[in-house]
Amino acid sequence: MSDASDPDDIESIRERKKEQLESELSGESPDEPVHVEDGDHFADLTGDGVVLVDFYADWCGPCQMLEPTVEAIAAETAATVAKVDVDEHQPIAQQFNVQGVPTLVLFADGEAVEQVVGVQDEGTLVELVEQYS
Repeated sequence: MSDASDPDDIESIRERKKEQLESELSGESPDEPVHVEDGDHFADLTGDGVVLVDFYADWCGPCQMLEPTVEAIAAETAATVAKVDVDEHQPIAQQFNVQGVPTLVLFADGEAVEQVVGVQDEGTLVELVEQYS
């Protein structure tokens, strides 16, 4: 169990909160994927707007192939892109019945509205995001 007073932990929390506040104030989504840290962070990210969640694993070849596409979606669309490491966050993956990786779940205003499994091309994902933007 980590010590809550660890300066590195406190600094990373401060940095995350700062980025989150700046994003909320600007009304824009982050232009790069946001790595989910825990269930509360996941709930905060997916609670509002259009969010594409990439359930992945570091050891997964297709997930690595999808990475540039996911980064492009974050940079080029109005959607927030969240990344969930299924090995670190098994309860979140189970909540959305993720059986294989990569699995992409699209949220619109807090509701999971679409789910696709496997590597997808950028055009397909942009169309999916734009349907709900």
